[in-house]
Amino acid sequence: MTPEDEKLLALARAARGRIGAAQGAAVRDETGRSYASATVSLPSLQISALDLAVAQAVAAGARGAEAAVVVAGESPQLAALADLAGGGIPVWHCDARGAVVAELTT
Repeated sequence: MTPEDEKLLALARAARGRIGAAQGAAVRDETGRSYASATVSLPSLQISALDLAVAQAVAAGARGAEAAVVVAGESPQLAALADLAGGGIPVWHCDARGAVVAELTT
């Protein structure tokens, strides 16, 4: 993980901790902007932290992504990130303390 990726980890941990969510995630787009989110689990809406971070990036005009971090929970689904950025994007799945559990790619 580069120092820029460690910033994503800090953002993802903060997003998760702010609301006590199952997962937190952060995505860095092709221009270096970051988007952080947490899992949403309502009776009428369920969205993963990573999918929400990707949606925020797309809504802000991102056309690609450089990296993503997902904190806690099960291994993330990468389809939305791959739709945005294609293959080869690194994704770090970390535990709640920030230790890397798995290094994935889209």
